[in-house]
Amino acid sequence: MTIDSLKAEVASTARMLARAGLVEAFGHVSVRLEGVGFLITPTAPMLGASTTSVVTVNSDDVVIDDPSTGAPLEIPLHGSIYRSRPDAMAICRGHGPAMVRWGLDTRPVPLLHGLGAIAGEVVPVHPDLDLIASRSLGDDVAATLGASYGALLLANGGFAVGTDLLEAATRLWFLEERISVALDSDTTDAPIGDWSSRLTYTDVELERAKRWFLARFGSPNSQCQTG
Repeated sequence: MTIDSLKAEVASTARMLARAGLVEAFGHVSVRLEGVGFLITPTAPMLGASTTSVVTVNSDDVVIDDPSTGAPLEIPLHGSIYRSRPDAMAICRGHGPAMVRWGLDTRPVPLLHGLGAIAGEVVPVHPDLDLIASRSLGDDVAATLGASYGALLLANGGFAVGTDLLEAATRLWFLEERISVALDSDTTDAPIGDWSSRLTYTDVELERAKRWFLARFGSPNSQCQTG
């Protein structure tokens, strides 16, 4: 894809997250630029995200193009994850209501329903209250994430990674749903069974979930690809 096409897809994904209720005034979307850095949304409201406002960051987390002078403070969070996870091509950061509520605790989010596995088998909580505005703090978050597909930040929402923007957005949706189920359950501290067989279907369910997310929250002229 061209840079302009990627910027359009970043903006489209940001608008979908806003329509899905996964962000408030805070949140961002980024996509890797292979070998040279990444693109990320500015601090402007995500429902109005546009191609011309997307920020370009190099591989050292330095902003090299900021059309709206609104680069987010948490650029190091994205940079550290991209450096530690070669499989992560996109990141969606949000503040869904359930994410905010669970973020008061440091317990990992339990897996209590099958589609919750779309957020990853394990969802950790990063136990640091600091805003992730430095490379060292970003590296700490990346270590907490490990091989997972999503994580929460203590008292500060959460994020999901994916092999493309639509996958990251879809995983963030099911992270929010997984937490909602856990909050409504009486079994939040204990597994409900052996998930090993059930998890073999998660990749297939993810593809179906991506198509649903795009159909539900995309617009007729959405730029977001289905992978």
